[in-house]
Formats: sequence, structure tokens, C-alpha cells
Amino acid sequence: MANLNFNKAILGGRLTADPELKQTPQGAAVTSFAIAVNRKGKDATTDFINCVAWRQTAEFINRFFKKGSSICVTGSIQVRTWNDQQNNKRYATEVVVDEAFFVDSKAEGAQGGFEEPTFQTTQAPKFEEVASDDDLPF
Repeated sequence: MANLNFNKAILGGRLTADPELKQTPQGAAVTSFAIAVNRKGKDATTDFINCVAWRQTAEFINRFFKKGSSICVTGSIQVRTWNDQQNNKRYATEVVVDEAFFVDSKAEGAQGGFEEPTFQTTQAPKFEEVASDDDLPF
């Protein structure tokens, strides 16, 4: 039997709140946020997935994304355990984000709403009309 071990998560959704950049005592940037992901199907609901990003990825997310922004992230699922102040064992499941990608158009991401894309029009190139197909090499 093959030893199959991999942990990869790909999520696309919207941020539920503005990400807040923090620093560890050692100076590493970290941000935690949640992504709302709509389920498809007959019983469509929304899942709220907790995520954490570190260093440059955390800085990138904090700089370019805000509440309601569409985002696509890739990473791995992590389960952390700890004992709280009453010595109860607590668990947290989250996605450790390796990469974050823009999903919104530039206008939508900047304004927080949808704007129709603008297109620049140029004149059609001028083609020379060939009188007959005899001059074509094929």
C-alpha cells in the first residue's frame, strides 16, 4: 500500500473582516483572518474558514485586501491544541496560507463594489485585399 501523505487547501471566497497585521516578539509579521466560502447545492450555506498567514504573505494580504474583498488562497490545514486558563484542552483548525491571489478586478477591489470594466478601443488594422487566391503560398 502506498504511503500517501499530502495536505493542500485551495479556498476562494470573501474576507469577513479587515485583516490585522501583528508582529511576533521576534519581529515576524502575522495576520489571521476568515474567509466566507459559499457551498453549492440544494442546502447552500456559507462556511467561515479561519486562516493565518506569515511574513511577506501576511504583509501582502494586509496591504491589498479588506473586508468583503474576494481572495483565493492556497496552503495547508493545521490543527493546534492548547490548554486554556481553566486547563481545558482547546483546538483550532485553520489554513496556513502559503499564497494569496487577487480575484476581483482592479476597480472592484479598490471600490469595494462592482464597476463595469472599461475597454480602450483602437482602430482595426488595415489589411491589403488580395485580388485572387493564386498569389497565396498555400
